[in-house]
Amino acid sequence: MEKWVIAAKRADFNQIGQQFHIDPVIARLIRNRDVIGEDKIREYLSGTVQELPSPWLMKDMEKAVDILEKKISQKAKVRIIGDYDIDGVTSTYILMKGLARIGADVDTYIPDRVADGYGIHAHLIERAETDRIDTIVTCDNGIAAAAEIQMAKDKGMTVIITDHHEVPYREEKGERQMVLPPADAILNPKQYDCPYPNKNLCGAVVAFKYIAALYERFGVPAEELEDYYELAAIATVGDVMDLQGENRILVKEGLCRLKNTKNQGLQELIRANSLEDAKITAYHIGFVLGPCINASGRLDTAARSLALLNAKTKEEAARLAGDLTALNQSRKALTEKGKEEAIRIIETTELKNDRVLVVYLPDCHESLAGIIAGRIREKYHRPAFVLTGGETSAKGSGRSIESYSMYEELVKCADLMIQFGGHPMAAGLSIEEKNIEEFRRRLNVNCTLTDEELRPKIVIDVPMPVSYITKELVEQISLLEPFGKGNTKPVFAQKNLRVLDHSIIGKNKNVVKLKLLDPQGISVEGIYFGEAEDFVNFIREKDSISVTYYPEINRFRGRESLQIIIQNYC
Repeated sequence: MEKWVIAAKRADFNQIGQQFHIDPVIARLIRNRDVIGEDKIREYLSGTVQELPSPWLMKDMEKAVDILEKKISQKAKVRIIGDYDIDGVTSTYILMKGLARIGADVDTYIPDRVADGYGIHAHLIERAETDRIDTIVTCDNGIAAAAEIQMAKDKGMTVIITDHHEVPYREEKGERQMVLPPADAILNPKQYDCPYPNKNLCGAVVAFKYIAALYERFGVPAEELEDYYELAAIATVGDVMDLQGENRILVKEGLCRLKNTKNQGLQELIRANSLEDAKITAYHIGFVLGPCINASGRLDTAARSLALLNAKTKEEAARLAGDLTALNQSRKALTEKGKEEAIRIIETTELKNDRVLVVYLPDCHESLAGIIAGRIREKYHRPAFVLTGGETSAKGSGRSIESYSMYEELVKCADLMIQFGGHPMAAGLSIEEKNIEEFRRRLNVNCTLTDEELRPKIVIDVPMPVSYITKELVEQISLLEPFGKGNTKPVFAQKNLRVLDHSIIGKNKNVVKLKLLDPQGISVEGIYFGEAEDFVNFIREKDSISVTYYPEINRFRGRESLQIIIQNYC
């Protein structure tokens, strides 16, 4: 069962509320997100892009700008090599559009997930040599490709890396030493000696920072950077970066612009998903628009998503948006099938006793491994790897929980894998099929997760009676948006609510509508989304229930009423 805990971070909430003209509850929510001090609170509530760190703070930025300035003057051929996911596609688009704007002779290549694999490979270097490419610029990849970068250098090419993944390292006398590829310039804030203050950028924002510096050098008006905010927002949310500081400002600014985007492709993707009249939030990027952009790289070719962003006519954009939306529907069905098979394997084998789950689905499409791993992680609250069959080896992805650094644990098993990389919370790898069982065994032998760490934890921001909810408070909660990783939607809780009435509604009968009464005699409407029958059976047996919830204003046919969305119950 979940463990419910109350966030107990202290501050003078009344004083903060008075200073910033917000309810003390809002002040408490901000403190719970570790936003401390007058300057940080002000930035959190009203920070703008003018306050973002200078791109010149990033290690090698001056060098990377100097190189391209020289290459452009020489009319050298530049190739961008990106990645096939949402971050890689948007990174590629940002670099391509930005470099073309300053006069570069530039083209792009996004690797095919199946034919090429992730990142820069030897055959892509050979193709670049055949095409007489002078300079390669990577985006969302390259930091772990030392051998391939060396091959490009041996062939006389210049290489600039823009990436955000963990820097490979080796342990020497108890200290970590970075293992960097021999590129001419490396833009990656995760380098230990990089002074850039935000270490948690996505690949597209690293690319955006590079373009910002190049625009400054080439005298391009700063206003032209506006076109990139929405793409930075899409990539930051889509690649599940923490929505804190710079990232949160970029996403906030990008969401404001997305509704009225000038990009034909994004306009039609919004229309294809019936969001023209919606207030587009981080949720819509994470669960509606983003998966459509990702779908082409999963089931077809990511070049189709790049073509969507590059679409010049409404007709072309509408056709591509329709294709991507249909691909995403297919992806959903295949994901569900893979998830059910993974659960069956776990429940019917000794895997159910493992602390780190490694599930081999040889017939599953390799592009779905990460999504299925995420679903397994959510169901069992354990780190999960899903591996799929390939022509020469198995490939897979992992998704982790907060107390388990996936990348560091993979480093301990490096000898078993052909290739790997990633972050603390997510990773990708390729491995020979014969090594899968030993990989699973060693991960579990090395695992130090305790029973307590494996127990799902619900952190309650504020135990708050429903009688305290007002329209003004709900409107102030919107000041905390956008919500996502690192800036979660607030969680409120109340004990001893009596259920006066309930009914199951919705096309799929998975919604419960309730009328609740709190101990002060105040009634409120409630909605629960999920396993409706289980919830109804639970409340029938109880005189009262405790719930975690999120308050909102229900607007229907011109009328407004307060209601709570029930998230957990006991």
